[in-house]
Amino acid sequence: MNPILLAVLLVSAIGLIAGLGLSIASAVLAVPVDEKTVKIRECLPGANCGACGFSGCDGYAEALSSGQTTNTALCSPGGKDAAEAIAEVTGLAVSESVPMTAVVHCKGNRTNAVGKLDYVGIESCRMAIQVFGGPKACSYGCLGFGDCMRECPFDAISLCDGVARINPDLCHACKKCVAVCPKHLISVVPKSEGIPAVLCMNHEKGAATRKQCKAGCIGCMKCVKNCEVGAISVINFCAQVDPEKCVACGKCAEGCPVKCIHILGGKAVIAE
Repeated sequence: MNPILLAVLLVSAIGLIAGLGLSIASAVLAVPVDEKTVKIRECLPGANCGACGFSGCDGYAEALSSGQTTNTALCSPGGKDAAEAIAEVTGLAVSESVPMTAVVHCKGNRTNAVGKLDYVGIESCRMAIQVFGGPKACSYGCLGFGDCMRECPFDAISLCDGVARINPDLCHACKKCVAVCPKHLISVVPKSEGIPAVLCMNHEKGAATRKQCKAGCIGCMKCVKNCEVGAISVINFCAQVDPEKCVACGKCAEGCPVKCIHILGGKAVIAE
């Protein structure tokens, strides 16, 4: 027999045997798939951000399918649409979905913040913080090198004069920016119009804060006195808002002498 033809036949036979073996192995070793889990997974956006409290979209789908949770509104990126789709597949009631957005609690831009050194190195907040806490005098402020911006899968974050800013219209509250910020300056708050957010996390006394940033909270208590429902408190010289108590009257922002309280209302927060 022709050696070339023999080689072709041998290779073909080996391929046929190997293919048959793989087919048998895939059938024998196949992991049973829960069709309900697959259908729930199709309702989710695939961000795999973990904001739901489970190991990504697959983990949340499995938890819903197995009854580990009955809350259909845990997917922040999917929002109300995902909650309704999950409810239709599972037969569960549509859980209340509260729109959320991330907020950077800092107004320390190049105009407001005082610098303490010129940083020359890798453009990364995690790297810059290793050099005496960063280039700004305020050790609590946004470093502005864009780690959160690069992490955001929805292009909701931009840099504005050295401070990260989040567009609530694009934000899906996936919390990836929250996890990556080395200063822990980002939090997720209700996207309710009129709810105030304190754009400062400096815990120094007022006099020290003023030397570091013109827009830093000085703990003067005026916002606390102006709030008639007790939604604001000053802890460690920095104001904090309880959104569950807030009635969106705006009096706290009106009375703030340093204008570090911003009223959420559907537009990106600008570091003035």
